[in-house]
Amino acid sequence: MIKRVLQNTFSLLNVDYVKLTEKWNYLNVISPYYRIYYMDEGSGEISDQSGSLKLEPGYLYIIPSFTLCNLHCNGYLSQYFVQFFEESVDGSSLFARNRNVSKVKAKQMDIDIFKRLLEINPGRGINRSDDPKIYEKNIYYKEYQELNNMQSLPSYLETQGILLQLMGRLIQPQLHRKQEEQHAPAKIVETVGYILVNLHQELSVTSLASRVNQHPDYFSRLFKTFTGQRPVSYILEKRIERAQYLLATSRLAYSDIATQTGFDNLSYFSKSFKKLTGMSPSAYKKQVYTVGFTL
Repeated sequence: MIKRVLQNTFSLLNVDYVKLTEKWNYLNVISPYYRIYYMDEGSGEISDQSGSLKLEPGYLYIIPSFTLCNLHCNGYLSQYFVQFFEESVDGSSLFARNRNVSKVKAKQMDIDIFKRLLEINPGRGINRSDDPKIYEKNIYYKEYQELNNMQSLPSYLETQGILLQLMGRLIQPQLHRKQEEQHAPAKIVETVGYILVNLHQELSVTSLASRVNQHPDYFSRLFKTFTGQRPVSYILEKRIERAQYLLATSRLAYSDIATQTGFDNLSYFSKSFKKLTGMSPSAYKKQVYTVGFTL
């Protein structure tokens, strides 16, 4: 029997039912946690770098962690929402390949479990303001983590189960976009996992191919077939993604971040970071702080 172990767990931050007006209008929001909405009345809009989605009743929406987006209410909307951190054994994310906003038609079950999540986690709303610049602060994250620590075991397990159900519903559109990845050979799947865990190490195509007993040229072609990228490009992209995470969530020096993400020197790290993101590491960090994420 093949045993499958889920690598990802979730840490609840906020859950509530709110009624919003045109004051809910925020630009360049980037958060280190996930947001899931269920809309029941009104209208609004969420936009990210790939486009915009209309907020309309009867749908579930997800904003993955570290997705730069804009939030807008046309006049009035009401919604259930939940915000939570994702944690994983190897540092990889369920949405690592596609951090775009997405939506699915809600089922009655989705509405029921949202209400149940709110019932077993009372007092977890955002009481200070609905402005991310005000409520996104590390001191508040710690407050909510303490509430998680005080949860009874039954409530904790039920909360985890509900978050898993919601993630399962909303990750489906991502899988449709990457249908071919479901059939990737075991050697490619294992190599992707190895890369994510060892970004700080030297990762050459030759060494990766040798690990799975393949010729480097054949391995490189096979890797591209099932990931859409050559190994070198994929590794560089994942190193920059990890660097973005460290810039937003730590006070590490740029040189330390470069080392932890596998770059030989700070100059190469800075050039690579700017090439992929369009801004320098310092400009990126400044932008994160400007939109309100403070440690």
